Amino acid sequence: MNGMASRFDFKEIQDKVSLHLRPWHRSFQFWVRAADIYTGYKAFQVRVSFVKDVQKQHAMWERQHELAADKIYAMCSDLGGFFLKVAQIIGKPDLAPAAWVRKLVTLCDQAPATPFDAVQLVLEKELGRRIGEVFEKFDVNPLGSASIAQVHRARLKGDVEDVVVKVQHPGVQDLMMTDIRNLQAFALYMQKTDIKFDLYSVTKEMEKQIGYEFDFLREANAMDRIHRFLYENNRKSPVQVPRVLKDLVTRRVIVMEYIDGIPILNLGDEMAKRGINPGGKMAAAAKKNILKSLTLAYGQMILKSGFFHADPHPGNILICKGSEVALLDYGQVKDLPNQLRLGYANLVLAVADNDPVKAKESYRELGIGTVSNCEDEQQELFRLAQTMFDTKLPPGVKMLQPFSEDSSIKKIGVQSFPEELFSVLRTIHLLRGLSVGLGINYSCAEQWRPIAEEALYNAGKLEGGAKAWLLEKIFSEKLIGT
Repeated sequence: MNGMASRFDFKEIQDKVSLHLRPWHRSFQFWVRAADIYTGYKAFQVRVSFVKDVQKQHAMWERQHELAADKIYAMCSDLGGFFLKVAQIIGKPDLAPAAWVRKLVTLCDQAPATPFDAVQLVLEKELGRRIGEVFEKFDVNPLGSASIAQVHRARLKGDVEDVVVKVQHPGVQDLMMTDIRNLQAFALYMQKTDIKFDLYSVTKEMEKQIGYEFDFLREANAMDRIHRFLYENNRKSPVQVPRVLKDLVTRRVIVMEYIDGIPILNLGDEMAKRGINPGGKMAAAAKKNILKSLTLAYGQMILKSGFFHADPHPGNILICKGSEVALLDYGQVKDLPNQLRLGYANLVLAVADNDPVKAKESYRELGIGTVSNCEDEQQELFRLAQTMFDTKLPPGVKMLQPFSEDSSIKKIGVQSFPEELFSVLRTIHLLRGLSVGLGINYSCAEQWRPIAEEALYNAGKLEGGAKAWLLEKIFSEKLIGT
């Protein structure tokens, strides 16, 4: 035991020395690269303004986006950590230029793996026993590595079922906090110059949420709570949630059941391997079922419970036998205050009912402060609500372009935005990215209408909730239409 302790002490000293200057180096790298990308676009905007031919302008923009995509990819890939999460947020078909998406989508699960000897040190220190005393077998190569942790397949001594062991990368927390603070400074600059949105509040919420991700005890409790909620509120849970082995959870290690499935990003390849036509009826039905399951689960979590999984990027979604969906990684969860949960339920109804007046009232109820720079303020406010809080883009909009002069964010400045709502906003945008990737254009607001009605009815804020429950029952048994 003394040998093990001295080995830990020596390794910790080495790690502290090697990591001491890394935050300064990362900050320098970020600012050099961010300034290069930003000034590249600003200079390009001047150049392209002198070109009158629309087709030539389009071709020039494509080249500029490709150049920037290479630089953004290199920055996120080289720095890793928090910037892999940034890549997940902006690398979506509806939000970023196509050139960015093609590059950034490949970064979902490509964080560098921690060497096994370092993993073993963390495991043995956290569990207080050698690996061989706990596990019958332990795969040295990880199943996947993300920004905060990596996962290994293993089997406990005396068991017949495999488990998944999630182990935190050593030293990653300080580096990620450095990254977030750099991004906060950049966000403050951007919201004063190019994007009239309260980006700083968004980054503050990100700081809070990511800080929680380093406590695996909290994650285990969240997983258990969501597992119970979904299984108690449905005849069959719309998504599978891994069960936690509570005796094998610490702040930096969590052991849970192994769920067999394929990452959603590999769905197309898997269909091709099985001889299924990706554009055929069978593939379309499977995709609708996947999206239906995720939409129902999130509608119930956000609107009925207020406690929800807040990180549905493709790397956290497995497709299992029979098009069933498993939702992984509960490091980012959010517990909405009732006032915001019910205020958001009202906004869902406003968007679903195409009601600009109700949407404007919901903005005030939620504490979203705006300032108008246009004549048709009410319609632009509603367009902004559709853009931010629904998976179906407003009519005529194929992709969100916050820098465009025609963008609602340019016409309606968002001066204040509740930090707690950012997790809802991010969840919806990730669901939208999935729907675009699956080729299904649908409105989550329309699908969530009965759930929102039930939530408001139960709170004494709406009459006629019985109709809502019936509609939700029908929705839970049918496929989402295109």
